[in-house]
Amino acid sequence: MSTLLRTEALTVRYGGVLANDDVSLTVGEGEVVGLIGPNGAGKTSLVDAVTGFTPAGGTVSLAGRRIDRLAPHERRRAGLARTWQAGELFADLTVRQNVAVATGRGPLRNLWGDLTGRRRPGRDVDEVLELFGLHFVADRRPGELSLGRQKIAGVARALVGGTRVVLLDEPAAGLDTDESAEFGRHVRAVAATGLAVLLIDHDMTLVADACDRAYVLDYGVVIAEGTPQAVLADPAVRRAYLGSELAP
Repeated sequence: MSTLLRTEALTVRYGGVLANDDVSLTVGEGEVVGLIGPNGAGKTSLVDAVTGFTPAGGTVSLAGRRIDRLAPHERRRAGLARTWQAGELFADLTVRQNVAVATGRGPLRNLWGDLTGRRRPGRDVDEVLELFGLHFVADRRPGELSLGRQKIAGVARALVGGTRVVLLDEPAAGLDTDESAEFGRHVRAVAATGLAVLLIDHDMTLVADACDRAYVLDYGVVIAEGTPQAVLADPAVRRAYLGSELAP
């Protein structure tokens, strides 16, 4: 399994606050890796740093290529995508249109790509809709869908084009047990196509069921790494959570 995403000594400071301290992690091709930790542990700061939305020290590599000097849109073009905690679908567009927006290509750019042979390879809109089981609701607007399907549509939008790594920032927030389980199945299906997935969530059942490995952050430091079952049983992890999410 080749490594698609690697951070080395990634460090984020907000003034005098150290949000991430020398965080090193990897996510391989076809792998789902969880990133968990208590509120304020630095999870979203790490995602922001990896995707270029906040300055950071250390390095970020995509398929062996350093991308930490690139702007966010350049990292996206290189194959790094993310979702956001807040709702991100356009209410006045259909599901198909919401997914298509992420291609960032108008008719002239598509024509130029065809003429020059430089059209960006990757998944097209119909392929992604089929992968996520959204083809039968493609012409509906987000408000007509359940929250679970809206979340799935948000992830689908991140996968069009040449995405190789996707970072999911608390995608299961607000989902009930059945919706979360369905979402986890879609995450596994995404990884089965060869993408690398970094999943940040507080739903421990989702993490345990969907992830191959997990990292645990506490006060910006990785305190555990391994299979979900191993890290969730780690005494240091249980102390970090104070038993809230991890109580038997």
